[in-house]
Amino acid sequence: MKNIARIYGIYFNLLALFSKRKAAEKAFQLFCTIRKGRVSEQQEDYLEAANYETLEIADHIIRTYKWNGEKETVLLVHGWESNSFRWRNLITKLTEANFNVIAFDAPAHGHSSGAHLYVPLYSEVLQHLIERYRPQMVIGHSVGGMTTLYNEYRHNNLFIEKMVTIASPSEFYEIMADYQDILQFNDTVLSALDAYILDRFGFRIRDFSTSEYVRSNTKKGLLFHDRLDKVTPYHASEKVHASWEGSQLVSTEGLGHSMHQEEVNNQIIDFLNSEERGKFTAKGHSAETSLASDSPTVKNS
Repeated sequence: MKNIARIYGIYFNLLALFSKRKAAEKAFQLFCTIRKGRVSEQQEDYLEAANYETLEIADHIIRTYKWNGEKETVLLVHGWESNSFRWRNLITKLTEANFNVIAFDAPAHGHSSGAHLYVPLYSEVLQHLIERYRPQMVIGHSVGGMTTLYNEYRHNNLFIEKMVTIASPSEFYEIMADYQDILQFNDTVLSALDAYILDRFGFRIRDFSTSEYVRSNTKKGLLFHDRLDKVTPYHASEKVHASWEGSQLVSTEGLGHSMHQEEVNNQIIDFLNSEERGKFTAKGHSAETSLASDSPTVKNS
C-alpha cells in the first residue's frame, strides 16, 4: 500500500512540472475517492427494516432512513467510508427514548450514489436534509461531525438546538499534511492544491477550521473524543471546545475512534433529554469530563 501511495506522489510531482492545475485536480480527486462504506449483506436487513426513501440532492441519489418517534427529531451524520448502519447502537437508545430519528448515507456511501466525497458536498446534502426534516438535534461522527459544524457556521439553522460531535477532526491543514506525508508529494503540488481549493470552494486549506467556525456557534454542544484516537487527533476536539462557548468535552481513554459503547450513547441520550443542559454545562465554557473504558459514568476531571 505504501508503495502504491508513493507512486501516486511521484506521478503528481512529475505532472506538476507540466501542469500544476492538472496535478492539483488529480490529487484532489484521489483524496476524495471512497473505497469502502457500501452496505454489506450483514447490514442490509437492519437498514431495510427502517422507513427509507431516496432523494435527488446535488446531482446524487441519497438514501435516507427514518425511525419514528414522538419527541424531537435527531439527524445522524456518519463518517468517512461508513454508512447509516454505524448508528445502530445509538438508534436503539434513541428510539427507546422515543426520539424521531433520521439517518442518511452520504454521497458514495451506503446506498447513495457517487464515487467521491468532500466536506462542501457533504454540507450541501446535509443542509437539504436539515431543511426537509427540520431536526432539533444533529449528531455527527468523525468527518460527519466536522461537516456538521462547518454547515452550522454557513447556515445557522435556527431550529437546531443541540449538536453532538464524536471523534471529529478540526483543522483541514492537518488532514492535508497527513495526505502529503503518505503520498510524499512535494510542496509545489501542495501549493497547487491550495490554489485549486481556493478557486473551487472559496477558502484556503488553512482557512478551513471548525475550531474557528464554532466561535459564532450559540447552540448547545457535546463533544466526545478518545485521548488515544489513532484516526483523528484528540487535540482537535480540545481546540473546538476551547472556542465553543457552552460546549462540553467528554474525554475518553481506550474507547477508540468509532465509540459505539453504551456509556457513550447513554451520555448522548442524557444530553438530548436535558432541559437546561444541567451537568453538561456551566456558565461560559463548561468543565471537561472524563469517561474511561472501565467506567460507565462520567466523572469530573
